[in-house]
Amino acid sequence: MGLVNRFFRVVRSSLNEALNGAEDPEKVLEQTTADMQENLLQLRQAVAVAIATQKRSERQYDQAHNQAREFYNRAQNALAKGNETLAREALGRRQTYLETANALESQLQQQQTSVQQLKANMRTLEAKMAQAQTQKDMYIARARSAKASQKLNEMMTQVNGGRFSQVEEKILAMEAEAAAAAELSQLSQDSLEQKFTALETGQNPVDTELAALKARMQLPEG
Repeated sequence: MGLVNRFFRVVRSSLNEALNGAEDPEKVLEQTTADMQENLLQLRQAVAVAIATQKRSERQYDQAHNQAREFYNRAQNALAKGNETLAREALGRRQTYLETANALESQLQQQQTSVQQLKANMRTLEAKMAQAQTQKDMYIARARSAKASQKLNEMMTQVNGGRFSQVEEKILAMEAEAAAAAELSQLSQDSLEQKFTALETGQNPVDTELAALKARMQLPEG
């Protein structure tokens, strides 16, 4: 359990450092889960090796016990036939195998504890890996959503201001220039019409206005 906890502390530390930097969060998450997958694969391989070693020790233990039992039977047979020297030699060989079996038994206990711990760590890491995969997908979705929102905000900024505002100001200026030109054109047209009217009636505007003034004052025409 300590191995798995240490591993996740390292993963969290690396992830935090990367996210605090300028790296793409999606790439960081993908790399982190890939590293976790690689460590899970290595742990599974370690479990497989530990189990294989335990099985080999178990076979050696059984062989030592079988050999010890075999030489004990031989010692009994030799003693039954009156060959005490051969019986003693057989018991000596039996003792050697018993010592080997005892040593293997102690080793097996350690290996069994180690295998159990490795299996527990592997199950924990598998569960954490599944959880991390789910969280990774969630964080990636959030990161993509944040990118999309950021892009949308940038576009809205351009619409509400920036280039669009510049274009709007340019259009307003062009519209104002066009209105001014139209007004000047109308004034010029009105003046021209007045001149043609005076020409067609043969009257001078000043004379016309003077006559109107005399009429109001009831003066005779000069």
